[in-house]
Amino acid sequence: MFSDTHFHFHHLTEERKLDGQAILRALAERDTFFGLDIGTRADDLFPRKNAIDGAISGLSDELKKRTEKFIQFSAGIWPDVSAIKNRDEDIARLEENISLFNKNGPKKIIAIGECGLDHHWNPSGADGRCEENFDQKTFNGELELFQMQIELAKKMELPLIVHSRDAFEGTIDCLKNMDFHNGIIHCYSYGLEEARKFLDEGWYLAFGGGTTYTKKSKMEEMLALLRYVPDDRILMETDAPYLAPVPFRGQTNTPVLIEHCYNFVANARKTSPQQLSELVDKNIKILFNL
Repeated sequence: MFSDTHFHFHHLTEERKLDGQAILRALAERDTFFGLDIGTRADDLFPRKNAIDGAISGLSDELKKRTEKFIQFSAGIWPDVSAIKNRDEDIARLEENISLFNKNGPKKIIAIGECGLDHHWNPSGADGRCEENFDQKTFNGELELFQMQIELAKKMELPLIVHSRDAFEGTIDCLKNMDFHNGIIHCYSYGLEEARKFLDEGWYLAFGGGTTYTKKSKMEEMLALLRYVPDDRILMETDAPYLAPVPFRGQTNTPVLIEHCYNFVANARKTSPQQLSELVDKNIKILFNL
């Protein structure tokens, strides 16, 4: 129950120093159906797997089996300035690591990403993005890095995990120009009209802790958006360790807290968290061919 289509496990254990074994134990004990560990760098795939394997190793045999069953991996490159500048080398390294990963273990990469466009300027934020670092060459390079990963998703016949922040027009135009519409608009942060355009092209929309932060003045718009998304196109995520839902806002997020996101979205859609969980799991099976 309460699948999570987007989290960063190694950020939780290596950077935030949380107890990864306790997180996985809690997820396994509640019989989680699906948890997707998301890639952000060309060379992070094996460190991510090692972090999860290390946490799994301390579980009981039964919980090991449950965890190994629900954990899945994506691989992709988030558009930071370094990755944009070194995109040719990074894409080549990403492909090589995916190939090695798929050959050397029971798990296969099930999605490409997260990747996309980010034009949210906040030098003091976790991403440290500064507008002055994005000249026209960098803007073009960011778009090209996104296009290269779309091509990789096409080549591998895998869905795409799309990061799009303050960049709706650029994102939808790129996806249309590349004629690719298979995957998730992760951490959906636009309005209903933008949602309609993504949905019309066949995308899934994933919601997380950010929905629970909605200001009172914007609440009716958020509720209308959450009710608008069709049953067969909605997904849920945490983006842990970021965006912890209310009442944990400001703390480190974990996949264990996703139940609070389900509660909020289910209430908006006038259904139960359990029924929403069933819908999400059904959509996950279809999208990821499980």
